[in-house]
Amino acid sequence: MPDDRPGDATGAGVLRSEPGSLLEHVSVAVFGIDEDDRICYWGPGAQDLFGHDSAAVLAGPASVLFPDTPQDGPRPSVLLAERARTLGYWRGRFPAVQRDGTVFRCGFRVFPMTGSMGRSFVMGLASRSDELDRVKTNLAFLDALFETCPIGLVMLDENLRYVHLNQALAEMDGLPVEDHLGRSVEEVMVTSDGGEFLRLMRSVAGEGGPVIGTLVGLRTPGRPDRDQVRSVSMFPLSQAVGSRPGLGGLMVDVTEREQAILEATAARQRLDLLDRATARIGTSLDVNVTAQELVEAAVPDFCDASVVELVDWMDESLPYDPQLPLITHRIASGTVLPPPAPELVSGLETVTYPPGSRIHRVVETGRPISFPVNEDFATTTALHQARARLLLDSGLTCILIAPLIARGTVQGLTMFGRSAARPAFTEQDLSLAGELSSRAALCLDNARLYSQVQDIALTLQRALLPTSLDASPYVQVAHRYVPGSRVTEVGGDWYDVIDLSDDRVALIVGDVMGHGVRAAADMGRLRITTETLARHNEQPDALLTELDVCAQEAGIELATCVYIVYDARSGRARIANAGHPPPFVLHSDGTVETIGGCLGVPLGVGGHPFGTTEIELPEGATLALYTDGLIEARGRDIDEGADRLRAELSRASGPLEEEADRILARLLPDPPDDDTVLVLARIRRVA
Repeated sequence: MPDDRPGDATGAGVLRSEPGSLLEHVSVAVFGIDEDDRICYWGPGAQDLFGHDSAAVLAGPASVLFPDTPQDGPRPSVLLAERARTLGYWRGRFPAVQRDGTVFRCGFRVFPMTGSMGRSFVMGLASRSDELDRVKTNLAFLDALFETCPIGLVMLDENLRYVHLNQALAEMDGLPVEDHLGRSVEEVMVTSDGGEFLRLMRSVAGEGGPVIGTLVGLRTPGRPDRDQVRSVSMFPLSQAVGSRPGLGGLMVDVTEREQAILEATAARQRLDLLDRATARIGTSLDVNVTAQELVEAAVPDFCDASVVELVDWMDESLPYDPQLPLITHRIASGTVLPPPAPELVSGLETVTYPPGSRIHRVVETGRPISFPVNEDFATTTALHQARARLLLDSGLTCILIAPLIARGTVQGLTMFGRSAARPAFTEQDLSLAGELSSRAALCLDNARLYSQVQDIALTLQRALLPTSLDASPYVQVAHRYVPGSRVTEVGGDWYDVIDLSDDRVALIVGDVMGHGVRAAADMGRLRITTETLARHNEQPDALLTELDVCAQEAGIELATCVYIVYDARSGRARIANAGHPPPFVLHSDGTVETIGGCLGVPLGVGGHPFGTTEIELPEGATLALYTDGLIEARGRDIDEGADRLRAELSRASGPLEEEADRILARLLPDPPDDDTVLVLARIRRVA
């Protein structure tokens, strides 16, 4: 050990304890005292601790390191040397003094040594007592931490083998402390993440950054039947001199907390799904649209595939017989799974389930039930072997079937399917499916009842409209009636062509305000009354006056009508209008004329006279009569619609039947907003 010689500007620097330990930040001063109580070595850290450089103290008295002592007592330096030589090694504390006179408590470790020339001396190591006390406190805290801390603590080497751990972690693993030591982490913490957690630990051990609070799912050999979730924090261990790298870790069992969070999250997700479904299902009174809304609300948020089927009850009053086949009509389907799942859910419209199937069980109990998709389920549910194989190959692993119950009767079924990528259906999922189906069943039943009423109204309207119009050699007619969409109630639109005496022809188009069966019935009454009156009233205004009285007597509050009588001998037409959109005349040169000037109040208002206007129609002119459904639509002004109709009429040059179809295709939205009537009448004169 070389000396610092007198005259050196600086010492050899601060000597600290081994890096990586709790002593890392404790300064250690190294010095030597010879047999004459003089300083013979001034090593690293001595100048920092005592404040003297080597030139000032080497060969000087060792007493310079200590405060003055009473005359009758031995000097501390002498006591240190004496105890070192007597005991071979001694440690203790003495007051020390710095160069500026500051006295501080100092801990000393001394032991005898023999120099290169055979001379003996005492080697001393000195550190401030407050720093030593701090280290001792930290060591005591560390010991207590490993003994009493309820958090799992572990130290691993660079190969991720257990070096040290506390009892809390041992109990967490279900293995004694000694059964951990020397074993690798992957032997004790069995994860199913493909080695991701081990890669993370190796990264930290290789002087990577710390990881805080990462969640790890695992099992241990000591608790093989219990899935655990742990919150793991890891940090690299500093490499002490001569030691190998590793890492330290803290582990907290958060299985119950995470399970509660997962359950609470799942509950929130179910409520959110129910809220979204409630807002989405039932926006239409169309049965098929409502069923598809249910499927779209469930896929993919709740399941991977879904179908909605209506049961084909021959007679709802008859008791249910599970020994008979069950026939359903599939009206909606959807899936996010690859083929052959799309073919499975959408390949059939009519489905027959054999007696004793799982479907029968759901219908019989009226409760949602979940079934695993296996050979038994497939063969007892699918009527044909090919469909059973398609079900098994679809990727579905479980199916939840919920009845659609309305008015106390199972009206249909909803099926929800999940693949292996999702967990199986739980009791909470059964409840959610039941709630979804219950709400959807009410919407579907409302839509079904509405459809029935619509069908009745439409059937009545079609029965009351003319199946064929009177033929006349002087008027060629193309007529169209287009009902509104399924979401729009049937209106009261009507039309007629009546062949009168003396080469005259009457053309009528009307519209009863309102919708449904009542409007259809009122329309039929007005049409029949008009046909009767037309044969006895020569003047159109007189006919509308009589028709207005009939409307008031029948309780028809509002109806519009345009009535035209064409005389083929004179080529003139007389027109009366009760609040109806004005007809157009298309001339042979392509110009379109509006027949106005005779607009009266609608029928049913009463108290207002009607007028008649008369115009001359040239040979080959075409009359266009229509209802407001043709020119009025959402987002479009009625005047704009009338302009579009005039423009389409001006381009008409082909046969009337083709032109009628073309005009409707160009002007009507898809689906139509309202019922629409269009009558095109091409005029000829008597030769």
